[in-house]
Amino acid sequence: MTTFVDRVELYVAAGNGGHGCASVHREKFKPLGGPDGGNGGEGGSVTLVVDAQVTTLLEYHHSPKRKATNGKPGAGGHRTGADGHNLVLPVPDGTVVLDREGNVLADLVGHGTTFVAAAGGRGGLGNSALASARRKAPGFALLGEPGEARDIVMELKSVADVALVGYPSAGKSSLISVLSAAKPKIADYPFTTLIPNLGVVTAGETVYTIADVPGLIPGASQGKGLGLEFLRHVERCEVLVHVLDCATLEPGRDPLTDLETIEAELSQYGGLEDRPRLVALNKVDVPDGQDIADLTRTSLEERGYRVFEVSALAHKGLRELSYALAQIVSEARAAKPVEESTRIVLRPTAVDDAGFTVTEEDGAYRIRGIKPERWVRQTDFANDEAVGYLADRLARLGIEQQLWKVGAKEGDTVIIGPEDNAVVFDWEPTMASGAEMLGRRGEDHRFETQRPAVDRRRDRQRGRDVADEEYRAFEALSSGRPAIEGDGDDEEY
Repeated sequence: MTTFVDRVELYVAAGNGGHGCASVHREKFKPLGGPDGGNGGEGGSVTLVVDAQVTTLLEYHHSPKRKATNGKPGAGGHRTGADGHNLVLPVPDGTVVLDREGNVLADLVGHGTTFVAAAGGRGGLGNSALASARRKAPGFALLGEPGEARDIVMELKSVADVALVGYPSAGKSSLISVLSAAKPKIADYPFTTLIPNLGVVTAGETVYTIADVPGLIPGASQGKGLGLEFLRHVERCEVLVHVLDCATLEPGRDPLTDLETIEAELSQYGGLEDRPRLVALNKVDVPDGQDIADLTRTSLEERGYRVFEVSALAHKGLRELSYALAQIVSEARAAKPVEESTRIVLRPTAVDDAGFTVTEEDGAYRIRGIKPERWVRQTDFANDEAVGYLADRLARLGIEQQLWKVGAKEGDTVIIGPEDNAVVFDWEPTMASGAEMLGRRGEDHRFETQRPAVDRRRDRQRGRDVADEEYRAFEALSSGRPAIEGDGDDEEY
């Protein structure tokens, strides 16, 4: 049974936002009391959080699909729908989040660090929130937005200051067991260590972590053995320690050859050229081990390595090695800039940014932008009034004007959104702008008091007084004089 997993593919899906409600307030003696539809609830998000108690991605290996809950729809009486529950996924310190193409989305280091892997959808507005002076009684509401859904890859890179690298059975696990309180499995056969082991070492006033990287053999950087699976755990380390076996009985192996082989694999993996190296000649307590160390030490020092002769069994040279590592770690920590406070990055919108783009693609015009794409997702296309409201919003944003500029003509195909989820329609400029219904879209005459046969509001707009007109017409009829010239000629009456 797998007990350690450091790479998983995970499908995360946020909750959808709840739909807004289109409702009319009704009560005794007031059957049409105005719009009172509430907003939909927000969809739950999927968030990754670094937890110091979690050391493996095993949980997500067994359950690779995670989904947050949806927001509830709004209701009448101005009742807002309940928000969906956020799904919080604990991950180990040092987890790197990537997309399917290998692009890094987040590097999670430090207890409590969070990353929203999938954002919940917005709740739709109810008709109460859409009401205005011009739109007194909207007969529609906005739909909730769908939550984000995507596949991510999580890779665990151990957060350690020191990495022990070397051939299998070189004594890395033995060293970490005597340098720290870690208790790894130790045996005299290759590939005893199947997972990276972490230990905490105290050397004077410096406390640092040390890890052994298992399974490095020739070809590890190309996937041979276990090396490729665990080379990523070396990336965060400040210093590398080559653990060389001075008592190996395998033909064709010696400390110098082992060093060259491991260095070649690290070089092919890449990104580790700037890390300082130390060499630990291990097992000098066994017969001929000290002789091999004496013969090898000079060659290693000529290559620029700092060499330590150690024995995990006899506890020889461990103090010198641990303090040398502590010095390098302390210097590396001091060289890093200290961030006194959280940096806030501001990215203001460009002054010439219209919020959308219009491009011609194979005879059609595609519109891309956060606002128009979101508005399309929120529109109930089964409701004509909602479609008209969308048209007005797009016109106010300037999309129609931009279509004219790029050469679009009436009847041309217009596409809003990405290829996999787009709305396609034939462009009709007059209808798209809402000009034929300007100022009247969203009105419901049931909410207006009963008016006389003559529409007084329109007459006032023309500068006429209906009462005076009726009085003069009545006076003319009573006296037998002809009616005022022009009465009844207007077709709008």
